[in-house]
Amino acid sequence: MATMTELSSTEEKNKYSQDTQVDEKLILRKAPSLCSTRYGIAFLAHLCNFTIMAQNVIMNISMVTMVNSTGHQSQFNNSTEGPPVDSFGGPNNAPKSLPEGAPVYDWSPQIQGIIFGSINYGMLLTLVPGGYLAGRVGTKRVLGFSLFGSSILGLFTPLAADLGLVFLIATRLLQGVTQGSVFGGQFALWERWGPPHERSRLCSFALSGMIMGAFTAILLGGVISQALGWPFVFYIFGGIGCVCCLLWFVLVYDDPVSHPWINVTEKEYIISSLAQQVSSSKQSLPIKAVVRSLPFWSICFCSFSHLWLINIFIVYTPTYISSVFHVNIRDNGFLSALPFIVAWVIGVLGGHLADFLLTKNFRIVTVRKIATVLGILPPSAFLVALPYLTSSYITTMTLLTLACGLSSLCQTGVYINALDIAPRYSSFLTGAARGFAQIAAVLAPTVSGFLLSQDSEFGWRNVFLLMFAINLLGLLIYLIFGEGDVQDWAKERKLTRL
Repeated sequence: MATMTELSSTEEKNKYSQDTQVDEKLILRKAPSLCSTRYGIAFLAHLCNFTIMAQNVIMNISMVTMVNSTGHQSQFNNSTEGPPVDSFGGPNNAPKSLPEGAPVYDWSPQIQGIIFGSINYGMLLTLVPGGYLAGRVGTKRVLGFSLFGSSILGLFTPLAADLGLVFLIATRLLQGVTQGSVFGGQFALWERWGPPHERSRLCSFALSGMIMGAFTAILLGGVISQALGWPFVFYIFGGIGCVCCLLWFVLVYDDPVSHPWINVTEKEYIISSLAQQVSSSKQSLPIKAVVRSLPFWSICFCSFSHLWLINIFIVYTPTYISSVFHVNIRDNGFLSALPFIVAWVIGVLGGHLADFLLTKNFRIVTVRKIATVLGILPPSAFLVALPYLTSSYITTMTLLTLACGLSSLCQTGVYINALDIAPRYSSFLTGAARGFAQIAAVLAPTVSGFLLSQDSEFGWRNVFLLMFAINLLGLLIYLIFGEGDVQDWAKERKLTRL
């Protein structure tokens, strides 16, 4: 007769959570983080996220020069104060001519919306399978081939646009399919590479590559489009992706055991720190338990609400700045990119702060919820205040920068919570949660565009109020049902014969 028994009791788990800080301090003296392999892996994951997000975002800024926008002046300009002329040259003094030879298309706003949304539809298809495959066959292969596919499709985008609208939409759709595997599958790395009290900083640094990618694409996209033509935006970032792909395949390994150049001390440190959470045996996924898990669903709904906020930033920051201040594409790129570099800095520092709090005996769930509250509530409130303060250029940019900057704190909150509640299934759970949240990436631009087109006077106010309501609801669900302990269904079990 066979029965299922848990390897560790609740008492042992509590004892481990209380004593792990002392044990880890002893081991950390032998395994410094500076120039370590695990932080090298995090840096390569940072580059991968940088490239993928840049390839995702460049269409948003390039579209300004891809279409003939004459006659589509915004109806939402209420500003009485513009950007300083000395800093940006003024909208009338900046160079506006575009390179000859760059094609221009006659696409309506509705067509542009379909092009923007097509990549998100593609991502919906592979976020969950990407997380599952990464946990089964390894993150190296899943992310490496996905990055290569996205880069090749990025290089093909200008040709696809010349071939016709259908080819362009199909290319963006396929690019979304490849990118979904990256966003959904990368967390499997930290199942094997991330010591529990370093996961916040490792994950936050890796994920901050997305913010840096958005910053760089928005900042340089306008400059490249104006200097060389919009096709070169896709050529340059596609080429960068191919180079990063080569580095990924050569330098990244799925676990410390298979890495040929890792220091022995660091390898033993990582393996021993994960001994309580990771098993070498493959166990079937407890689907029914996952579906019934309220902590998992709280992660899904909170991720959905936060991704709605992030998509408002990424898609509509250039549009909002243009509608309020009427700046050209170069100055728009500089202004739109500023909030993202601040978000990158706060995201990296937030990871270190979260790990510091954990070493001071803060509960994991407390740290995750504090980071999530700070990453959702203040940014939402700042955006709600924007339509009432558009008369001040400095105030508007300050609120946009603070809102975008604080939003990155969720990287050390809800987005890595699956590593806490189910370490051995975290790649699938994060892929599933991100897949659920990705619905927001499809709905947010569509709903926001509808609200802006229906009400020329209060359009932005309605967009931000709806976003605030969604964010508040998702945050409340997470605060009520979110957990930080390993769930019973995620603990290792073994077959014992009586």
